[in-house]
Amino acid sequence: MKKILLPIIAFISLTACNNDESTDNQNINYSKLPQEFPFSTLMNLNGVNIINGGFGSGATAHPTRKGEFYVITDRGPNVAYSNGIKILVPNFTPTIMHFKINADGNIEVIKYIKLKNPSGQPITGLPNPVGMGSTGETAYAADGSVLGTDNYGLDSESIVAATDGTFWVSDEYGPHIVHYNADGVELERISPIGVNTGTRKLPAVFAKRRPNRGMEGMCMTPDGKMLVGTMQSTMYVPSKALATNTTLTRIVTFDLATGQTKQYLYKQDGGASDSVCDITPISNSEFLVIERDGNFGSVGGLKKVYRINLSGASDVSGTDLTAVDGMKVNGKTLEQSTWAELNAAGLMPVSKTLAVDLVAKLGYEHDKFEGIVYLGNNKLAIFNDDDFGVSDDGNGNPKTKILPKTGKQDKGTMYIVDIQ
Repeated sequence: MKKILLPIIAFISLTACNNDESTDNQNINYSKLPQEFPFSTLMNLNGVNIINGGFGSGATAHPTRKGEFYVITDRGPNVAYSNGIKILVPNFTPTIMHFKINADGNIEVIKYIKLKNPSGQPITGLPNPVGMGSTGETAYAADGSVLGTDNYGLDSESIVAATDGTFWVSDEYGPHIVHYNADGVELERISPIGVNTGTRKLPAVFAKRRPNRGMEGMCMTPDGKMLVGTMQSTMYVPSKALATNTTLTRIVTFDLATGQTKQYLYKQDGGASDSVCDITPISNSEFLVIERDGNFGSVGGLKKVYRINLSGASDVSGTDLTAVDGMKVNGKTLEQSTWAELNAAGLMPVSKTLAVDLVAKLGYEHDKFEGIVYLGNNKLAIFNDDDFGVSDDGNGNPKTKILPKTGKQDKGTMYIVDIQ
């Protein structure tokens, strides 16, 4: 792993799905990194400095211009509260930032793109209402008052920049895959069968994602034909109590021309509290995937990248995509079945080998390692989500998110490493 540490500020859950082995990064000047993005204060809440960060929930490389990237925020600064979340800035609009590494090696913002509904009005990160992708979460303001919902609200987690100038974004509500034009206006919203958005659909079973653990990663195959999405954790299929295989999560592919989907099993190293966060392509069948826990890397956190291959893995779609519990084995859902039972039924997960352990290699400090972009030639750009510089104090209020190793407020950081 090359220790060209690029602490670029948390912008990037880079899901770069358009780079391949031939990508030449020789002319991009990364030598000045680490380097922070130009963050300012979004607001100050009871002495807590909330930065206009968050650009690490998702990211992608520009499909044709080397050294340029797009990064995206999630639903905005928030903390856990009661049976839901406090959204500290209720009118916050999930936003894409387009930036480049210029000839001097500095981070240069090109523009910001706010996401908008089909009428061109800015959306929010408020939850969707029932029938439109609701996770059952209640949104509260900072003072504890109940907020409303947003039909087009998005908890965005990944982004793909297509060669036609449009964007594909996945989220943790629906889960939705949303197509936006170059100005951020919604063109199409793809959701599970039974969720009242759009005509093209994901299998119904994906509506059983856990709250705040939806489609955390997504990329596009280098041929531009297929989106590949990763679910963050084991889904509640058939229910939270019965989904006992906590190392099983799913990958879904979506053929952009036909709308056909396929599903694959992914076996996590960790368990229910760990996350599969981002995915970036090496080829049309081989990908890199993040696995992480919620701890800071500097205090023993799990921050790994695996090389996976869909070839040889079983398509576990089943014959009825409208079935809310999906395919079953011996009368049990996949999430109820042990790996031994699944193997006995001939259902094989994707193959995986370790590409890099960031804690062992770099002493990686951040908790939310959420973005990767494959740059070609076994080089990988990695990014963290800084949560707008705030964390939860345990009582439903924000506090400054502090890195335990440096004692500084967490901000998005980019590294470049060599992988196996």
